[in-house]
Amino acid sequence: MKETLGIMVCGHGSRDEQAVEEFQSVARGIRQRMPQYPVEWGFLEFATPIIRDGLDELQKKAVNRVLAVPGMLFAAGHAKNDIPSVLNTYQAQHPGLSIEYGRELGIDTRMIRAAGARIEEALEQAGKNIPRHETLLMVVGRGASDPDANSNVAKVMRMLWEGIGFGWGETCYSGVTFPLVEPGLEHAAQLGFRRIVVFPYFLFTGILVKRIYEHTDRVAQRHPDIEFIKAPYLNGHPLVFDTFAERVDEIMNGRNQMNCQLCKYREQVLGFETEVGLPQESHHHHVEGIGTGSDHHDDDGHDHDHRHDHDHGHHPYPHADHPLGPNFEGAA
Repeated sequence: MKETLGIMVCGHGSRDEQAVEEFQSVARGIRQRMPQYPVEWGFLEFATPIIRDGLDELQKKAVNRVLAVPGMLFAAGHAKNDIPSVLNTYQAQHPGLSIEYGRELGIDTRMIRAAGARIEEALEQAGKNIPRHETLLMVVGRGASDPDANSNVAKVMRMLWEGIGFGWGETCYSGVTFPLVEPGLEHAAQLGFRRIVVFPYFLFTGILVKRIYEHTDRVAQRHPDIEFIKAPYLNGHPLVFDTFAERVDEIMNGRNQMNCQLCKYREQVLGFETEVGLPQESHHHHVEGIGTGSDHHDDDGHDHDHRHDHDHGHHPYPHADHPLGPNFEGAA
């Protein structure tokens, strides 16, 4: 049988229509970047098309070898468990179809440069009245119940801090783990810097990015002597497309390596020892395709609370009650 390649971009999904459209714009950009292959996309939850729909479209185009890449910055539960579960199930149901799964965008020099460009945009607009050594960088990650993914945000922050030359750098998270945005910014405000740049290390907008900016505004009101700058998130920066293309090339050339050395599902990571060997399964079947536009419905009557102060009903996060964490009384 002749081998026909196709690319599947797997996203998380969002109730925010702008976030969904931005993801689809990036997927279309990948299609333009790699015109030699059919490219489709789909979401785990809260948006359509779902991942199975995208795979169906590739099969209609006679694709029998799918190169699937997660449209995610870091590998936490979605990239490590949920998406592979959906892909494996689909492959088992379609004999003759091969699906090979690539790694997340991860810590990559191209991604760091894209992030640096977004921060430089914000600094350029703010003006040069405050030197960089008197500026603090706050990088905000999504937050996950996976310490491997959370630690990667801290590494990105350090590379940006040192690369751009800020006076100090801090990391906080939009949910699940700690510190959350407001306590993180309150701590940063006590360090004596005249300017704080808040950079959401996110691919797309959505409820979480909008909340990050809202938290920033609230802290800024309490500290009028500090200039707070809200830097734009990554979105469709050209270097993001370059990184996606590299992930596809890695699969084709046999260089695809998911980092399993610090994976809490495979190794005993400090504080998460009970999660080794948990089954690889998706927890999103009841919210596939639900959440945006006029087609928003909830057929099973299940109101899925998706505020991201939890982690989709996966194994409970052991430090949720941390004083700077999501469940602590008064946490924002």
